[in-house]
Amino acid sequence: MGYDVVLTTDRTMMTNHHGKEFLGFVATGPPIALPEKVWLWITAPRPKVDEEGKPLEAPYGMRKIEAKLVEAGFKAAIIDPDYLGKHLDSMKVLMFSHHDYFAYGPPSSEWWSITGLEPVNRRSFKRLMESPPVRKAKEKGVKFIVGGPAAWQWLWELELWKKWGVDTVIDGEGERVVVKLVEKALNNEELPGYVYVGPSDAPSLDEIPVIKAPSVNGLVEIMRGCPRGCKFCSVTLRPLRFIPLDKILAEVEVNVRNGVKGVILHSEDVLLYQADGVKPRPEPLIKLHKAVLEKVGDGSFAWSHASLAAIKYAEEEHRLISRLMNDYVLTNGRKFLGVEVGIETGSVNLARKIMIGKSAPYPPEMWPDIVEDAFRIMHENNIIPAATLILGLPEETPDDVVKTSELLDKLRSYRSIIVPMFFVPMGALKKGDWFLKDHVKREHIEVLYKTLKHTTYWAREIMNKYYLSSPVHAPLRFILRYFVWYVNRRADKFIKSLEYQLKS
Repeated sequence: MGYDVVLTTDRTMMTNHHGKEFLGFVATGPPIALPEKVWLWITAPRPKVDEEGKPLEAPYGMRKIEAKLVEAGFKAAIIDPDYLGKHLDSMKVLMFSHHDYFAYGPPSSEWWSITGLEPVNRRSFKRLMESPPVRKAKEKGVKFIVGGPAAWQWLWELELWKKWGVDTVIDGEGERVVVKLVEKALNNEELPGYVYVGPSDAPSLDEIPVIKAPSVNGLVEIMRGCPRGCKFCSVTLRPLRFIPLDKILAEVEVNVRNGVKGVILHSEDVLLYQADGVKPRPEPLIKLHKAVLEKVGDGSFAWSHASLAAIKYAEEEHRLISRLMNDYVLTNGRKFLGVEVGIETGSVNLARKIMIGKSAPYPPEMWPDIVEDAFRIMHENNIIPAATLILGLPEETPDDVVKTSELLDKLRSYRSIIVPMFFVPMGALKKGDWFLKDHVKREHIEVLYKTLKHTTYWAREIMNKYYLSSPVHAPLRFILRYFVWYVNRRADKFIKSLEYQLKS
């Protein structure tokens, strides 16, 4: 069967990361201490594919667009980048997606700024665009349409946009606009160069399809948008929509039926599913977890994101975290739950200025206490957070950074990964200045050092007891332990060099 419309992406995205979603973050850095091929094997192994090159698991956002096109009657499919050559005769439209096309997003941009080395995800995507099948497709007149969360990065790479012959960039949620654009492309009609999908153009629940084939590591969306309004985040610009439970369960079934043994509930704040504003409600969350975990059985389970304020409120008001973990999640042999959380700053001053809703329903003056309380709750309930900090936020003062450093001291005893990121102008702050290595001050060095020591200390326990504890992961665990040791050593030298430069 030939496909008129082919969707693809590079290897750092077209992979299941050995079934360990957070390993994908390693692909955002340069290949430190290891050959790039080994680095890619650790973070982005090739997926299982069928004879046509269709992967068993593919990125969730691409699955949504694939489903929308199939429902509209197009012959469309996601194809692994190594198999594009098989579809050159039938292909008329080639679509690309990515979370970080050119490594301008966090934490890629930070790795790049600190090391001076091009991150693997950028290298990998450039190799794809320069590959013989992609070049041949353009020579044959195939239309190129790109989109996904990092579509905005093409505005910073106009030369590559032109060089590679990209016809259209879709910036924003694509379900409402993609069908008409593909129709135009197939009819050889003129395509718009850039399509911005704002909040008023966002797809309704009825326009968001159920995926037709498995997503990477069983990721399933439960809501879109976020009500907290953080100025540095683009997700808050999208309207809030709760995906109905029957659609969520239908996607879980698609994954389980095709052999994906696990699920990741995806939302900017899982605990706000069917919430009362920013106050988690026990009934819909318990119903959601019970129904999903019944279908997953003994498979893996994770949340993509949760807010620290919601964790604190849910536990202290309803003992909801304990109930979810003890009665539903930590059963059938599961030892932990992984989730990404945002600390961003330890400064009440900055919290009030740029993320006043992040602490809700508590006041921003409580932010450091909210963070510490939530970390304690997670530690006690075997939830392992990968937490982010942002350095170089607009209007940041040395005292703001000191407050973050002081908060890190209070978090030392809680099992977690804490990743500092350099500010990238996005969301309501997209006109701000990038924070780069040259902007680092003494206070930033202190934060970088503390997060490094915190993360390398806890990473060993997390790998050995929780994340990669299976005997089958022994080789991967060994290489990652070496990587952690090497990064710790290199980072020590880097921090000392920064201190020397500041003194000079």
